[in-house]
Amino acid sequence: MFNLKPMLIALLLTLGTAVATSFNASAINNYNNKNKLPDIGISAYSVLSIDKELQIGQAMMRQLRASQPLIQDPVLLEYINHLGNTLVKNAQGVNYAFEFFIINNNELNAFAFFGGHVGIHSGLITTADTESELASVIAHEISHVTQRHLARRLESQSQTQSLTMAAMLSSVLLTLINPTVGMAALSASMAATQQASINYTRGNEKEADRVGITLLANSGFNPQGASNFFSKMSAKYRYASKPPAMLLTHPLPESRIADARQRALNYPARPLPPSLDFELTKARLKARYQGDAKSNIIYYQHQLKKNRYAIKAAAQYGLALSYFENKQTKQALQLLETLKQQDNNNLFYIDALTDVYLANDQASSAIKMLEQLNLFMPNNQVVSLNYANALLSVKNYDLAAEILQDFLLVNPGNFIAYDILTTLYRSQGKKGLMHMNKAEVYALLGAYAKAADELQTGYTFLEDQPLIQKRIKARILQFQEQENRLKRL
Repeated sequence: MFNLKPMLIALLLTLGTAVATSFNASAINNYNNKNKLPDIGISAYSVLSIDKELQIGQAMMRQLRASQPLIQDPVLLEYINHLGNTLVKNAQGVNYAFEFFIINNNELNAFAFFGGHVGIHSGLITTADTESELASVIAHEISHVTQRHLARRLESQSQTQSLTMAAMLSSVLLTLINPTVGMAALSASMAATQQASINYTRGNEKEADRVGITLLANSGFNPQGASNFFSKMSAKYRYASKPPAMLLTHPLPESRIADARQRALNYPARPLPPSLDFELTKARLKARYQGDAKSNIIYYQHQLKKNRYAIKAAAQYGLALSYFENKQTKQALQLLETLKQQDNNNLFYIDALTDVYLANDQASSAIKMLEQLNLFMPNNQVVSLNYANALLSVKNYDLAAEILQDFLLVNPGNFIAYDILTTLYRSQGKKGLMHMNKAEVYALLGAYAKAADELQTGYTFLEDQPLIQKRIKARILQFQEQENRLKRL
C-alpha cells in the first residue's frame, strides 16, 4: 500500500549511529543488575536494552506490513502463532511476547528480528513434509531471539569497527528480510568487518541449532525434524545455481547436518502421526495463495483418486477451497459441510464455510453457525472476524461493531478488525468514526503523519460528540510521540 522502505533505512541508519555513540555505561550496568539471565545472550545488553529492542521490533513490524506481502489470514495466523507459542512456552530467556507471521512468498526462508518477531515464508511451510520439520525451523528462529543474536552481532561489529556500525546494522537487517539485497549491502562493508560478521554468524547458527533442537524435543516434536529438513534442503539445492533465500542467511554445510542428526540422538525417538492442522494449513496456502484454481482442482482430485495424501480430510479441504476459488460454490459447500460434520468446531472449516455461505447468499446460515461458536470461543480471531463480516453483509451494523470493539479490547492492533470497522462505518455514513479507524490502519503501517491527518479529518465530523473529539486529540498526541520516539532511537 505504501512504500516506506526509505523510512526503514533511515531508521536503521539512525539506530546504527545511536548504538555506536550514545549508550551510557552506568545506566547499562544498572539495567544489567536488574535483568540478569543465566544465558550467553546477556552480553548483548551492553549494546541494546530490552526496551529499545522492543521499540525497534515494533517499528520494523510496521514497516513490514507496509512493504511486504504479509498474509492477513486469521486462520493461518491462529495456526502459526499456536505452533510458535507451543515452542516459546518451553524456551529459556524469553523476555517478551512473540509474534509469528507469514509472508506470501514461495521462497524458502524464515527470519527473526528484534522484539520476538518471527517471519516464515509460505513456501517454507508448503515445502515441509511434517509439522516437526516446520517446528524445527521456528525453534531455530526463536533461539536466535532468546540468545539475542542480532544484538550480540551488533556488539561484535562495534568491537571490530564502530565507524561502520550504521552500514552493518542496515545490511544485517535487510539480509534477514531480503537476503539478495542484504548481501549486496554487506559486501560494500570493509573486508575485516565483513569477515568478522561471517564468523560471528556461523557461531550464531551453531548455537541456534543446539538450543533449537533442545527446544524442539522439549516441546513434544520429533527431534529429528531439524536434520530431516536440513537433509531435504541440501539434496534439493546441492547443485542449484541460485540457492533459496534461507541458505544465504543460514549456510548448510554437511557438518551442520551431521551435528543436527547427532544432537537429535540425545533425545528419545518420537515418531508422530501427521498433524491435521499442519496439513490443513498447507492445503489452505496452496489453494488460496499458490497456483491457479483449475490446476489446484486437478491436483487435489489426483491426490484423492490415488490416495496420495497424509490426511484425507486435508486433501478434501484443499479441493473445497480450490472449488470456491473457481466459483464452484455448490461443490465447495457439499465438501465443507461433510467435513464440518466430522469435526464440528474446526476453525479451518468454519472460516471456509462462512465464505461459501456468503457467496451463496446464505448469510443467515453463516450467522447461525458463528453465533453459537461465539458463545464458546469469545474473541477468537477466526470466529469474531467472520461473525462481524457476516453481520456486515446483512447490514446488522450495530452488532458487528460491538463484536469488533470487544475483540479489539482483547486483541489491540488487529489489522483486519480495524479494516472491517472502517468499511462498516463507511457503509453507515459515520464519517468521523470511519476516519478514526482508518487512522489506526495507517498507524499499523507506520504512517503516523497519514494517521494524524485521518484523525484531524474525523474530528471535523464529530462536533456533536465532544468526548470522542477529546479522544482524537489524545490519540494524535500519541501518534506524534510514537513518531518522535522513532527519531530518538
